[in-house]
Amino acid sequence: MFKNHPKGLPVLFFTELWERFGFYLMLGIFTLYMIDPDGMGFSDFKAADVYGTYLALVYLTPFLGGLLADRVLGYRLSITIGGALMGVGYIMLAIPGDTVFFFSLGLIIIGNGFFKPNISTLVGNLYNDDRFRDYKDSGFNIFYMGINVGAFVCNFVAAYLRNQYGWGYAFAAAGIGMFLGLIWFWAGQKHVKEADVIKPTQPEDTPLPKLLGTIFIPALAAGFIGWIVPTLLFGEPILGSQSTDAFLFASLPIIYFYASLWIKAGEKDKRPIAALLAVMGVVIIFWAIFHQNGSALTIWAERYTDRTMPTVLEGFSDTFNLTQEVDTSPRVVPQLDAHGVPVTGDDGKIVTEIGPDPYFNNLAKENWPEEGKSLKLISTEIFQSINPFFVVVLTPVVVGFFNILRRRKKEPSTPGKIGWGMLITALSTVVMMIAVLASQNGEVKSSAFWLFLTYGVVTIGELCLSPMGLALVSKLSPPRLTALMMGGWFLATAIGNKLSGVLSGLWGGIDNKVFFFMINFVGALIGAALIFMLLKWLKEIIREHTGSH
Repeated sequence: MFKNHPKGLPVLFFTELWERFGFYLMLGIFTLYMIDPDGMGFSDFKAADVYGTYLALVYLTPFLGGLLADRVLGYRLSITIGGALMGVGYIMLAIPGDTVFFFSLGLIIIGNGFFKPNISTLVGNLYNDDRFRDYKDSGFNIFYMGINVGAFVCNFVAAYLRNQYGWGYAFAAAGIGMFLGLIWFWAGQKHVKEADVIKPTQPEDTPLPKLLGTIFIPALAAGFIGWIVPTLLFGEPILGSQSTDAFLFASLPIIYFYASLWIKAGEKDKRPIAALLAVMGVVIIFWAIFHQNGSALTIWAERYTDRTMPTVLEGFSDTFNLTQEVDTSPRVVPQLDAHGVPVTGDDGKIVTEIGPDPYFNNLAKENWPEEGKSLKLISTEIFQSINPFFVVVLTPVVVGFFNILRRRKKEPSTPGKIGWGMLITALSTVVMMIAVLASQNGEVKSSAFWLFLTYGVVTIGELCLSPMGLALVSKLSPPRLTALMMGGWFLATAIGNKLSGVLSGLWGGIDNKVFFFMINFVGALIGAALIFMLLKWLKEIIREHTGSH
């Protein structure tokens, strides 16, 4: 797999594998933990808001982490700082309580800012050697597969630990995985240290103290204004929650900074920066759709999907404790309104009552277990492993397919692949519209087949878009600004992630769930159309800047 690639690639591959093991383990159970009365007990809306805000900030802080790595710290030290903060944050999530919960999320958010853009930058720098330059796209595909090996395995570990011991043990396992990744990273330093080069700044580059004073202080001020002012003026937030208003307001100074990079850029850098900013603006739509896998699609899996364990797999699931047993005996459960949505108190937490497990709410009575018996259900977080499973399986297929097209001189350009990724993502939302119709809008349990198919389709779109976006940033960024432009890519991801929480927050207010997924479908089509409209211009810039397509 690593043939024809730099020796540093497997070092970064397995470092990222362990880091993503922890990141996606936490993410796979995050919404479930928040909506569980025995967890945080949040309402669906509040859980979606916290989920979207967390994911947004996780991908916003790479702006600062990339900047400090580019100018001061270097990439390896930044990765080490980030990994240590994330590991501590995951482990602290094992401690109950609202204060510790939000403080731990803060550590993870800051840590990811130092880690995420800089390991991707190191991967790109490994390919600056002429021997490897032509393999950069496939190198990022391989790196991306490492991300998803960790993301696939972690949910089985999470299911076992939370079923056997409780939520806290699962969160602690995420932290242990992060520290294992750091150990591997430092054991392989001789293969990556040559890629850790800080490029000198240019006269047109904004000095670091000025950046901190003119970008981050205004961002904090804008965030404060977004939190307070709309509610004072209108009596309620503009975009559904104070956190959403605050985040989008705080993003404006940073967006302005990236626009000023283009305005101030020299003639050589202006067009490449413009191309990157255009693509970043469009892929916001992709992330707004894709990251609903941890919110809206997780709720669909938890409440609306038939999760009974197939008999043929019961032995395997029993061995690894991957199932939850539910019966009809009374217990503390969420109180539901007429539409089957949990009722929320004034504190934003779920109102509970005594009744059967919520799984039985839309299960036909003839399928209920006999008194004294129970059903074995697949743990909901296992569905989060479907997407990374398909990434691991389909990455060689997608890479091989593009290699065949390259030999025939028919390979799409890097931005062309991104456009196809958007179009295929739109098709994945059509699958969920069909699932809603087949389940009579959630009145009866939906087959797990629909989630498998949805994740399979969106994975193909993801493989065409996400690693290609990383490769495009590496190709077009001015060398001294590579990590900073990686931070811009993650800023676009952050805005998309926050919008994913906003969209997921609409779930309870839309009675016909077909319309919920139709919103996503239209958005993805618009994104694909924009990329294809810009395709000729983007290809010209790549050809000018790199001599390739």
